[in-house]
Amino acid sequence: MQKKLIDLYKEVEGLRKSKVIAYVTGDRLNMETQIASDVVDVFGRHLEAIGKTNKITLILYTLGGDTMATWNIVNLIREYCDELEIIVPRKVRSSGTIMCLGANKILLTHQSTLGPIDPSLNSPLGIKVNINGQNITLATSVESVKGYFNLAKKELGITSSKDLIQAFIKMSDTLNPLLMGDVYRRQGQIKMIARKLLTYQNCSKRKRKALVDFLCSDSGSHDYTISYKEANQLGLNVELVDGQLNELINKWYGIVSEELLLNTPYDPVIELAKSNMKSYKYIRVILDSVSHGREQFVSKGTLQKIVLQVGMPNQQINDNRIFEGWEKDVGQ
Repeated sequence: MQKKLIDLYKEVEGLRKSKVIAYVTGDRLNMETQIASDVVDVFGRHLEAIGKTNKITLILYTLGGDTMATWNIVNLIREYCDELEIIVPRKVRSSGTIMCLGANKILLTHQSTLGPIDPSLNSPLGIKVNINGQNITLATSVESVKGYFNLAKKELGITSSKDLIQAFIKMSDTLNPLLMGDVYRRQGQIKMIARKLLTYQNCSKRKRKALVDFLCSDSGSHDYTISYKEANQLGLNVELVDGQLNELINKWYGIVSEELLLNTPYDPVIELAKSNMKSYKYIRVILDSVSHGREQFVSKGTLQKIVLQVGMPNQQINDNRIFEGWEKDVGQ
């Protein structure tokens, strides 16, 4: 981990009177990562190094991931502290927003955004499409399934049970019925988790229900973004970051963005623009703390151009990936 990041974390710890952990799942185009269950043990090593403490400040950047992993992470962190606050430098969406619900306080900048928590389910039973010769299984959105029936009832005026059953049968021609059942179950699970975590926000039962309804359905789209003003209006316990802390968070984002190449799309053709072979190591997820240092999820390998026919422009690029997983950064 870079010394300038260590110094930055120490400054934040001094300002917040806490211990800092920074967790980033990179959203570099074509190299995206998500919150996954494998990070839970990594969090555990950081927390053991920190020990029991009054307050933990989690700096979080993510587009989401596995819901149960986020539930596990929040509960794990809270085993080691009396108070948890989460700083959102830029994006914390989907199940990352669920993590924020489990904080006593959410610190947002003017550039921070949260998002809806309605689930999208990745399953082998999902719809399969072929894009550029690759077979891809699409994620299934709970709200898309609900939207289909809302269209039938509200826009097309279908009200009879018989006609609605026919609409269900028609959908089952496209979506596996078992997948639809799993989608329904997953939405109930997320609502339950969100309501439980919101108890840390000191929300009334009525306010918790309104928040969960908005985050799961009423926002209308999974791409909807929630900034500081709206988060405050919704009743979340949020604080606007300003002054020295805002400067530190902006500096942190600049360093991390450059390190993980967040603003540089991954394109093997461009990577090999000046050579026929290139070894690579891409940092895709980081988990930092002063007490434990850095653990990072990396991809390592070699890119190589392969000419398919002599004298012809056709070529392919082989990606010989030799390692993909977590490693302890001991270099800086």
